[in-house]
Amino acid sequence: MLTKTTRRDIIYALYITFMVLVNTIGTKIITLGGVRVSVGIFFMPVLFVATDIVGEVYGEKESRNFVRISIAMLVILVIMMNICIAIPPNATWPYQEQYRLIFSSSSRMTIASLVSFAVSQSLDVKLFAVIRKITGEGKLWIRNNVATIICQFLDTVIFDFIAFYKLTPRYTAAFLFSLILPYWSFKVLFALLDTPVCYLGVKWLKNGPESAR
Repeated sequence: MLTKTTRRDIIYALYITFMVLVNTIGTKIITLGGVRVSVGIFFMPVLFVATDIVGEVYGEKESRNFVRISIAMLVILVIMMNICIAIPPNATWPYQEQYRLIFSSSSRMTIASLVSFAVSQSLDVKLFAVIRKITGEGKLWIRNNVATIICQFLDTVIFDFIAFYKLTPRYTAAFLFSLILPYWSFKVLFALLDTPVCYLGVKWLKNGPESAR
């Protein structure tokens, strides 16, 4: 049987994996219910529910460690991606331009991704802990949803404004909010849908033995 530590490490591995997915293949833009969104919208809920599960079982300090280490990993990811793009390819490899187009991003989008991730994830951990003190051990669904919904909104606003504000005359604050609100509505929906996952994750993590026998 998996120990609690091993189960926590599995959640952490999933957290790191989905963080990488959001910042690599998550850049693809699709249409969902008539709204322009990135496929990263399917990965973001895992980041928030993972820290909620760990915060519920281990406390704020442990979930904050998740975020801090992941921010450092994201910085390394961005640096290494840019180094690999900059390295001249072998003359026999004809895909440098496609490689650059897929994996590169503007400095604004890079900064937007780093800042929005750091701020929203850090606040989510703190807000979850504050609400838990108010509600006690019960009402997990309240702190899970309230913290996630607020921080998903903040994540979307920070990213869009840093990445796109005044990029062209069209990208005014009003125009950005016309994009942000429908996009955020899907994040709210996914936050509500992942509530059972949060309960199951907490139960799974709590029920593990403290050490292997």
